[in-house]
Amino acid sequence: MAALAPSVAALRVAVRRSLTGLPGPGPVLVACSGGADSLALAAATAFVAPRLDRVAGLVTIDHGLQDGSAERAAAVVAWAREAGLDPVESIRVDVAGRPGGPEAAAREARYQALADVAGRLRASALLTGHTRDDQAETVLLALARGAGPRGLAGMPARRELAGIPLLRPLLEVSREQTRTACVALGLDPWVDPHNADPSFARARVRGDVLPALVRALGPGVLDNLARTARLVAADNEALDDLAAAALAAVRHPDGGLSVAGLVGLAPAVRGRVLHAWARELGVPPAALSYRHVAALDALVTGWHGQGAAHLPGGLRAVRRADRLTAAGRAEHPTTS
Repeated sequence: MAALAPSVAALRVAVRRSLTGLPGPGPVLVACSGGADSLALAAATAFVAPRLDRVAGLVTIDHGLQDGSAERAAAVVAWAREAGLDPVESIRVDVAGRPGGPEAAAREARYQALADVAGRLRASALLTGHTRDDQAETVLLALARGAGPRGLAGMPARRELAGIPLLRPLLEVSREQTRTACVALGLDPWVDPHNADPSFARARVRGDVLPALVRALGPGVLDNLARTARLVAADNEALDDLAAAALAAVRHPDGGLSVAGLVGLAPAVRGRVLHAWARELGVPPAALSYRHVAALDALVTGWHGQGAAHLPGGLRAVRRADRLTAAGRAEHPTTS
């Protein structure tokens, strides 16, 4: 019997670790584009899940953005069925007319479709093929945007998507390992031309920035960036717990926030409290930026009688005596 390729073993260990102890009888669904990362993940899941007495399926999303996308989706479905995955579905999504650039629009459409199919199939979890390299890219992009700790924490290994666990088992597996695993298993992954298109920031980071960092600092820089994300994520979790308790403590019976209570908070905690409160008011989380939270903070720490802090969606917050309170929507809503 031929020895198991180390890359195949690494993927199976990562998937087993992610699925062990997962509650619920429903299937685990792999989101698979047909690229090396998600194809290797699907193959590993097809092997591991039955050995954990779990049903494993696959969902492929056809964005319709490239010629031949329907044929590629059909090929992924055919391979998945041959691999023993069931249920298997291909979902066509409409990206046109969604807000943001093409990457953001495609991502929004993809996750909405994944949430819909996972809910319909009563899935216990969704699995995506994001790797350590994807995590390193995410950290660098967040750093370039001036993102705070939430951005530098990168992608979590687990989060909720419409009430269903979304798992990323491969965040400690390299992209090279997924490619090597595909070769070892005789799989023929699709190469997405968008991944090398310099019009996309992530493609530039992948093709130019990360290789330059590896040449300058050594291959360990990828592990170090991914480790940074894990460390910052742990700090974020602790700060979020503190902020949740602080928000409850400074909340006024009318729904506003006590200025005196806010002043006494550490800046890192106060910023999170204001961020959470703005979301409670109805501000879309994706639209809430540093400058919006800074404007709220100025009502607390830089008060000189200024007017309302304007928030995305036309929402406003004002200071009235000893508390912050919502002031309704502006006549000309701001969306940024």
